[in-house]
Amino acid sequence: MSSAIKRGVSLYSYQNETFQGRMSLEDCIRTSAELGAKGIEIIGEQTFWGWPEYGAADADVETWHRLIKQYDCVPVSHDFMLDYKRYKGREMLFAEQVASVKKDIDFGARLGMKYIRALVSISPDVLVAAAPHAEEKGIKILIEVHAPLHFDHPWIIRHAEAFEKSGSDALGFLPDMGMFLFSFPPVWKEKFMRLGVPKTIADYVEKAYEDRVLSEYVILNVQQMGGVGPAIAMAETLRHNAAFEPKRMLDHMGRIHNIHGKFYQMTEDYVEPSIPYDEIIKVLQQGGYQGYICSEYEGNRWIEDAEEPDSVEQVRRQQVMLARLLGEAEVPTIKTAPISVAAE
Repeated sequence: MSSAIKRGVSLYSYQNETFQGRMSLEDCIRTSAELGAKGIEIIGEQTFWGWPEYGAADADVETWHRLIKQYDCVPVSHDFMLDYKRYKGREMLFAEQVASVKKDIDFGARLGMKYIRALVSISPDVLVAAAPHAEEKGIKILIEVHAPLHFDHPWIIRHAEAFEKSGSDALGFLPDMGMFLFSFPPVWKEKFMRLGVPKTIADYVEKAYEDRVLSEYVILNVQQMGGVGPAIAMAETLRHNAAFEPKRMLDHMGRIHNIHGKFYQMTEDYVEPSIPYDEIIKVLQQGGYQGYICSEYEGNRWIEDAEEPDSVEQVRRQQVMLARLLGEAEVPTIKTAPISVAAE
């Protein structure tokens, strides 16, 4: 029996192809739709030229709605940024931060989104202050729970407490599956070795991660092994990543409304070697989750020095894996080749 969990794609996954002009917005939406991943998530700056500084042109928004309707897709989330520490050479005032979030709420509503993603650095006080406006617009603001943070981190607990105290159902969470990094990603190790990390050190860091050795000990040991530069950087990745428990999502399931299906690599046999999606899906099903899991491919930055990333193929493979784990009978396939923006 198929699951109530739905499949989607963050168009961020196609960042290489869109930046290079090899995929248009229509290519991104059509490709996702053909894979049966009908939920579409965006980062405004990537999809709409000029956002947020200059707004988004009416014609571009009209094109967005036309394509969503044409390919029978669902707008899921606008992932907004609030870089409040780089505002005109100073940190934004509280009222300015709230006003900025309200602007993104309005934009999300304009695009037909149900949710907007908030960066984990944003204060819960700002989100609570913006919540009434979100309620008016039928939008939920979801704070992204992203490694190295997790659901037992004091900063996330502070958000959870503030959300409950507010009494607003417009505030919630968007877990990023990268916080469940159970193994050191092979593409990371290969990249560091191309940068000159000796195999002995690379093997040690990989094994130390598997053994859950404290990051500071790993960094010190790498230094004592003679590691410098890239070797230290490889060891320092352990400071920012960990194998947190998927079951910790259960206590917050009532406020979890969207999922970032982070992945760094999908093998030819449809396995993400570093993130246990089989366990993750079981936990989400146990918790009664019925939202989208949106593919978020971030392996491109780890291989583009050695080969041209094929984000479409990587997303396809993850969608096949998700479809199988969700009990779907049909295998996701791509029927139409992308048409480059330059050729249009």
